[in-house]
Amino acid sequence: MTTVSPTPTPIPAPQHTPQPAMRMRELVFGAACAAAVRAAARLGVADALGESPTTAAELAAAVEAEPLPLQRLLRALSCYGIFAETEDGQFVHTEMSRLLREDDPHSLRYIALWCTEPWTWQAWPRLDDAVRSGGSVFQELYGKGFFDYLHQDAHESAHVFNRAMTTSSMQSALDVAELLDLTGISVVADIGGGQGHVLASLLEKHPTVRGVLLNLPGVAAKADPRLREGGELAARAEIVPGDCREAIPVDADMYIIKNILEWDDESTRRTLRNVVGAARPGSRVVIIENLVDDSPSMKFTTAMDLLLLLNVGGAKHTKASLCARMADAGLVIGEIRPVNAYLHAFECTVPG
Repeated sequence: MTTVSPTPTPIPAPQHTPQPAMRMRELVFGAACAAAVRAAARLGVADALGESPTTAAELAAAVEAEPLPLQRLLRALSCYGIFAETEDGQFVHTEMSRLLREDDPHSLRYIALWCTEPWTWQAWPRLDDAVRSGGSVFQELYGKGFFDYLHQDAHESAHVFNRAMTTSSMQSALDVAELLDLTGISVVADIGGGQGHVLASLLEKHPTVRGVLLNLPGVAAKADPRLREGGELAARAEIVPGDCREAIPVDADMYIIKNILEWDDESTRRTLRNVVGAARPGSRVVIIENLVDDSPSMKFTTAMDLLLLLNVGGAKHTKASLCARMADAGLVIGEIRPVNAYLHAFECTVPG
């Protein structure tokens, strides 16, 4: 008698879209992903990996790590498209892993390090406290304000912060220079403009325009070499030490304010009023900021918004909140345009 085996139950095909429970599990382990990116950046794995498939053991020798743990790190990162594993167990670059290289023109290595600095791991678990109080938790955690802590107690973190801000500014400066029309502009002022990368890019593109960089004395002293004495743009550039929250002693046809209106409402109001007070009627004011609405980068900007709440009690703006503050200062708001996926430019004028 022939025995007929029961038909096996088919195994369900894998879900292409994670179910809610699976997605939630992935999200609550988000710290593991951030930590893995940080580890790869600190180890220099992306720099060690060339153009050919490479084993974890070879990479481990290059970065002075243990092969098996490094393989586990790369496997985890590959799940997110950061590196990729070949069928024979070697690793290759992806578009995302290249962004962790020092020499990539769009490198995010220092941004990745900055967003995962040691102090962040202490602050994130206190987010509920910040939401309850509406203010920073930094003073309670470290006994001093955020920037005092960075410069007095966390020198390596301060260095990472400066490199991250420089990288971000240099990458967006070319986008800003491409966007802005300087027809009829003789003098452009970059207010609180960091090291002046935006200003330098504008002066390079417009050889008849003069520029002024206003920033805190310590920052102004480290301005872009192109703007400083002996630099190729120095003859058309003036560097003015000062605090835009206190006064703006600059006469210009166009004022640019980029990514400095996020610390707190009072400093935002003072800065905008100081610009209006300093500018001639009809002067252009261009305000460039990340937004937490109407933007393809909302996952990034809303995360930065929460980090600002934690460290300084600040906030990223919506279009409405930024427009309200500009109107309160007396600016006439014109066109709003995207600079890139992360930034919007608000064109304003000073009324007559």
